[in-house]
Order: sequence, then C-alpha cells, then structure tokens
Amino acid sequence: QDAIDRKEKRSETFKTAVHGLETDTPALKTEELGRRAPQWVRDNLVTMCMRCKEPFNAITRRRHHCRACGYVVCARCSDYKAELQYDGNRPNRVCQECFIFLTGHTVLEDREGKHKGILEKGAAEVSSRSLLCSSLQLLDKNGKGGTRGWFVIPQDDPLVLYIYAAPQDVRAHTSIPLLGYQVRDMPQGESRHLFQLVQSRQVFTFVADTEELKQRWMKAMARSAAGITDPEEEEEDAGP
Repeated sequence: QDAIDRKEKRSETFKTAVHGLETDTPALKTEELGRRAPQWVRDNLVTMCMRCKEPFNAITRRRHHCRACGYVVCARCSDYKAELQYDGNRPNRVCQECFIFLTGHTVLEDREGKHKGILEKGAAEVSSRSLLCSSLQLLDKNGKGGTRGWFVIPQDDPLVLYIYAAPQDVRAHTSIPLLGYQVRDMPQGESRHLFQLVQSRQVFTFVADTEELKQRWMKAMARSAAGITDPEEEEEDAGP
C-alpha cells in the first residue's frame, strides 16, 4: 500500500492538475475555433468523454481529441470532419459541437437542452471558483485501500463536497453533503496524513499528501459542516 501511495503521489495527472488550472493555455474563444490550434486536454486528466460524459474504457470507448477545441471525446462524439483554417483548410476530426459551429450543419442526434444534475458540473469549472480543491485519497471501510480522486468544495455550493475521478472530468461521480458532520483529526501513521468526517455511523477517512493540505481540508470541511458559508462569519467566530 505504501508503494501504491508513493506512486500515486508522483502521478502526473494530479501534479499537472494542481498547477494546470492556473497556468495552462486558456481555452480558445468561440471565434477562434478552427483558426488557431487548440491546447489539447491531456488524456490522463479525464476518465469520461467531455461531451457526452460516458466513461472511457480500453476497448469500446477510446479517447480522441477534437482538433478544433482540444477536448478529449469518445469516438461517437468525434465522428465528424470539418475544415480547419490553421491546418490549411484540411478536414480534421472534430466534436459534434465544433462541427455544428464550423459548418453550420445540424445533426440528427441532439443532446442540447439536457438538464444538468447536481453531479454534472465540470471539475475544472468548479475548481476555478472553489473554496478548496486538490487530490485526496478516500479510504475504504477497512482503511487499507481506497480511491484517489479530485475533491472540490465549490464557492456556489459550499456545503457539499464533490468527488471527481480526475481533475478535468465533466461530471462528478459522487458528492457528500457536509452539513452536520464532525471533522476528526487522526494521528499521522506511516507517513500518511489522515482525517475523518463522522456523522452517526457514517465515517469517511481521507488521506492528504501533506500535513498542511490536511489542515486546510479540515478547516474547510469543519466550516461547511457548521453551515458557515460567509468567510466574514468565520472570522467573527474566530475572534476573541
């Protein structure tokens, strides 16, 4: 388990994501589609199609890049060709949305207007305006294994913890309402920085990469668990 933890800490996915949200090349403006080469979203930053949100797998749903916007999309969502000015007006593989914009054509399948559920908020969008976001590991019930993911408390939904499989996913796989939980510190063991969310018989155990990150998460979760949504209110509570 220690070897797995060390490997995950070195994972390029999360090292890239921590800095990439602020330093990556901004997304192309709509009017620039096809005129300028996009910054491609890295394959290892997503686990699902950034258009239809279907999970990728090695056999039936492979990753492709839209040559217009740079999104990672599945074969079905990128089964279109459009001429791109930056590539000498040669036809290139593009996603459905870019195909419609660049060609003016319509397609038979229309997924527009589909209502976004509570989990269907993109990780990058939510992280850019969050109270706190980073990679964490959520341990299973026996505390020996667990799943590493990208955790976010959004500014516009500060009482909920969203959990993504990867920091550029367009849909969270689960969420935890934080209101009413207690945040419990745990002794550091085997170089792991542990803390828990506890409510009645429900217990979630998390592992942070550093002690400083652990303390930041404990503070943010405790604030949300107490129903504090205004930073000024927190400062008043902390005063003499």
